[in-house]
Amino acid sequence: MPARKKDPSARARANKAATRATLVRDGRTVPDMPTGPEWHPETERWWVDVWSSPMSPEWDESDEHNVILCALLYNDIWTAESPKQRKDAAGEFRLQRRDLGLTPYDRRRLEWTIESADEAKDRGRQRRERRAADPKPAAAKDPRNVLRAVK
Repeated sequence: MPARKKDPSARARANKAATRATLVRDGRTVPDMPTGPEWHPETERWWVDVWSSPMSPEWDESDEHNVILCALLYNDIWTAESPKQRKDAAGEFRLQRRDLGLTPYDRRRLEWTIESADEAKDRGRQRRERRAADPKPAAAKDPRNVLRAVK
């Protein structure tokens, strides 16, 4: 997984990509799967996951064709009759999903960040407050203080 980017306020240069965005989970409705081949259950699950993801609001109507292509390739992975067919479909699927920002690396390349969950922020705040409220333990008596030099 790629390293997290610095907060924009801490960056020395303000190079901004045209694609930079903070993605929000908005509960977008999942469109029906297109008619076509008999869809594998895993492909149907993938379809729902992809359209429910925070990346989907960034897609234009023209990107829907790419999502359908990815669904067909993903379906081919599950319905392949030989390891070679599965490998070929997986390789093409890997290339096609890049354009949709479906992997952590691709989101980083596009400078897309997913909005942090409020629960994670609250846990961090509570942890910092507990740490600040805990008194530091008293310094223990050093046993070496009783040692004396012997002649």
